[in-house]
Amino acid sequence: MVRLGSIDFQEVASDTLVLGSNKGGWIYSSQRPAYEVRLPAFFIMNEFLTRADVAAALQAPTPSAKANLPMDDLTANDVEELCQNIMESSEFNTFCEENEGSWEVRLPSESEWYLAQGEGTFTLSPGTNERLVDGPASNNRGAMMDGRPRPNEFIGPASSQSAVMAVHPRNATVFAKGTVPSQRPLPGVYARLVLSPIRTSPVKRVPTSTDAGANIRSELLWTTLLGIVPSFAIPIARGMGAYAIDGWFNLFFGGLCAGFITGAIWRPKRPTLRYDDVHSLEDVSDSVSQ
Repeated sequence: MVRLGSIDFQEVASDTLVLGSNKGGWIYSSQRPAYEVRLPAFFIMNEFLTRADVAAALQAPTPSAKANLPMDDLTANDVEELCQNIMESSEFNTFCEENEGSWEVRLPSESEWYLAQGEGTFTLSPGTNERLVDGPASNNRGAMMDGRPRPNEFIGPASSQSAVMAVHPRNATVFAKGTVPSQRPLPGVYARLVLSPIRTSPVKRVPTSTDAGANIRSELLWTTLLGIVPSFAIPIARGMGAYAIDGWFNLFFGGLCAGFITGAIWRPKRPTLRYDDVHSLEDVSDSVSQ
């Protein structure tokens, strides 16, 4: 355990995990591709930031009311200012002198959050939302493969958003990633900090584009086998061969619709992108089947 001021950080050992889903149905497209993340050891709070924690880090008077309750009126800028104050403290400088490499205090990245949560470093409370350091993303293309923060690369309204882990209102075992405004506090949106090594190696990211050719060929194959072929085979098997010829357009269109519907639910599993499959930042533009 590491203590910086009044904040305790629990160690999370280095490990490798897989994020995302390799299910092929369209409803899982926002969770693809499944990719491997290799994380170094880091430290994370096992509780949310409280008003007492913030006051101590900013060397401000400790509030008498609700001092030890989780604080949900912090913006991303507030958290960044708080982290900067912690990194200017003597405890942080002492920690850096005793440990190799460069370190930083910040919000957790998605992969750091998943690893710490999976190892039981902290427990989840129903109905809570927790800020992440990552920018918003519609899928896993472009995700970091070593646990470093994912930048916000959107233009427009999404540029003012940041990622959040939202826990189901009644079931703490169900959670999902979403987005919240970066510079506006919201009720029920909390923060916990990590003490994490700064990654200095060349960045590895999930390729940003899909293998469009492979996806189109796969879709044509399975739409034909699961939609068009049965659409013609059923009337022929029932002795309505004439209709298979006269009503071919209706059968063909119906087969396409059936094929598209099956595509929403099921398609063959996609490969998981391994850490060693990507060599450097230059590989970001390479295609990966999704």
